[in-house]
Amino acid sequence: QVQLVESGGGLVPTGGSLRLSCAASGRTFSTYAMGWFRQAPGKEREFVAAINWSGGTTYYADSVKGRFTISRDNAKNTVYLQMNSLKPEDTAVYYCAARPLKVAGKGYEYDYWGQGTQVTVSS
Repeated sequence: QVQLVESGGGLVPTGGSLRLSCAASGRTFSTYAMGWFRQAPGKEREFVAAINWSGGTTYYADSVKGRFTISRDNAKNTVYLQMNSLKPEDTAVYYCAARPLKVAGKGYEYDYWGQGTQVTVSS
């Protein structure tokens, strides 16, 4: 069982930056692949980024490549999402998710989810 708690959301202007954190409970965090997803009002949840258990492999949605960076610190049981050059279309609730072992890009492939943190980018 893994419990996830996101933090770091907020209101930023276009072009600004935020760093989201996702703290995980449990002693097996380092065996889990982690993902970030987001859901804007009236839209379906979409994949943002994912990282494998070691941090050596990362994947990004095309819409965030070059602007967002996912990373993890297994000693702190935490995964991060550094978001730079934010745009109004990045406005959404951001969720972190965990699944054992293999990284994945589909929400249904993840077993554990956090409660989400709101990111709002003003134009």
